[in-house]
Amino acid sequence: MPHSPLEKKRVLGRIKRVRGQLAALETALNEGAECGPVLQQIAAIRGAVNGLMAGVLESHLREQFIDATQATESQSASVDEVISLVRTYLR
Repeated sequence: MPHSPLEKKRVLGRIKRVRGQLAALETALNEGAECGPVLQQIAAIRGAVNGLMAGVLESHLREQFIDATQATESQSASVDEVISLVRTYLR
């Protein structure tokens, strides 16, 4: 879970955007929109949720594996590498 006020604000902002995208998708389906735009909206929602997951996971990894008072450059680099790999996978 994001613990700092800035991280929490970022996560809640992403959730609000996803909620808006879902509402737009529901409206499009109720109005009988074409398949192309519907699929594009679903892909956008998937990307937004993946971004949300990546952000929360990054916060978790940093909190669990890096002691800010004693973190070495090697530890920070290792966590950065894992986060980069996860973000690449979630795209």
